[in-house]
Amino acid sequence: MSHNTRSILPFRKASRRIKANSFLSILLWTTLFMSEAAARADWCDFRGPRGDGHVPARGNAKPIGLPLQWSETSNIRWKTEIPNRGWSTPVVLRDQVWLTAATEDGRDSFAICVNKESGKILFNEKVFHTDNPEPLGNGASMNCYATPSAVIEAGRVYVHFGSAGTACLDTKTGKVLWKRSDLPCRHYRGASSSPVLFENLLILTFDGADLQYLVGLNKKTGATVWKTNRSVAWNDENLPGAMAKDGDMRKSHGTPLIATVAGKAQLLSVGAKASYGYDPRTGKEIWRVEYNDFSSAPRPLFDHGLAFIVTGLTKRELWAIKTDGQGNVTDTHVVWKLKTSVGKYASPILVGGLIYTASDESFVTCVEAATGQVVWTERIGGKYAASPIYADGRLYFFSQDGTTAVLKPGRTPEVIGTNTLANGFMASPAADGKAFYLRTKTHLYRAESRASRVK
Repeated sequence: MSHNTRSILPFRKASRRIKANSFLSILLWTTLFMSEAAARADWCDFRGPRGDGHVPARGNAKPIGLPLQWSETSNIRWKTEIPNRGWSTPVVLRDQVWLTAATEDGRDSFAICVNKESGKILFNEKVFHTDNPEPLGNGASMNCYATPSAVIEAGRVYVHFGSAGTACLDTKTGKVLWKRSDLPCRHYRGASSSPVLFENLLILTFDGADLQYLVGLNKKTGATVWKTNRSVAWNDENLPGAMAKDGDMRKSHGTPLIATVAGKAQLLSVGAKASYGYDPRTGKEIWRVEYNDFSSAPRPLFDHGLAFIVTGLTKRELWAIKTDGQGNVTDTHVVWKLKTSVGKYASPILVGGLIYTASDESFVTCVEAATGQVVWTERIGGKYAASPIYADGRLYFFSQDGTTAVLKPGRTPEVIGTNTLANGFMASPAADGKAFYLRTKTHLYRAESRASRVK
């Protein structure tokens, strides 16, 4: 062995030790980061990280620790009055909670940021002014001018008020980075569909009485990347009365869901007279199913290749649709239909092969996802516009009168708790770590078990 070789060997061994130590340091940092992220479980979309109302389980499979019980005087860490009016769900990222609001007359629209730890309002930025907002009409009790929820990612929050405007704000300063107010739509009874983030896109839905389309915006600049008109043919010209005149049957209110179908992203979107699967990168329609209904509000579900959609407001059926089709698949890809006991406004939730839908008439119905067979229907009281949450083996249903019914999922209905806050829920809840963020008609609450606050 040469002298040069002998001198190089110690260097190689030291280098291997340094690489090993560096690898261990990176592994430890990654593990700690993932554990922190799992415990934090940010709520960046109105239905949570997966868009389905599930609170992610912690990595060690221990219970998350969300509270089972709360009231105005128990297990409330803070309560903050939110100015003006909004039905939008709070979104949570790190130490911030963002939500939207608008004046009751719809002239001014706001993005509001609340500190997660203290409940203090950090920003209350007016982002749009409208001189002549369209009246909400007969839907005023179920809608307002700030119903679409925000969506958030690191450094940026995106707020949407339908045709009144869409804006991106810097989460550190609260300042507007870009805005659009040139996307037309006559919502007639108010906008409801929330924006969806996908890769470099912010996807918006406009299903109005005059125009029905989806648009994908560059999330960094707000520029239009693609725009797709709904393809369904209209035949409401001969309808009697105001429904034909006002275009009521052309409207819809649902928020799309991104699903992975055979390894490819697909945007599942419910409209009036039809539901669709789109390529979210291009806006190209892949398939559609048609029906005679309108004004659907619940968000779709997806599981094992099936999309579960609520067709609308008047007939109100729950359909299971195979998502591997092309074109009009109404006659070939509808697996089953549930025609009774389907919720009007609250999105359904799927747990362990069972779908739970909360109606506006005080009932929860449990259905087999594979077959559509009703397992049970139980009256739990209340009317439901907010969408439910699943966490720690519990289903939470939030009613318009402020009561939360907590159920144990399964083939036998079992109510395990009830809680009440003042002023009622129109907004869906958010969850982060061991806390719920509950927006009533007037306040935002952080509900958290007192025991979970002990370090």
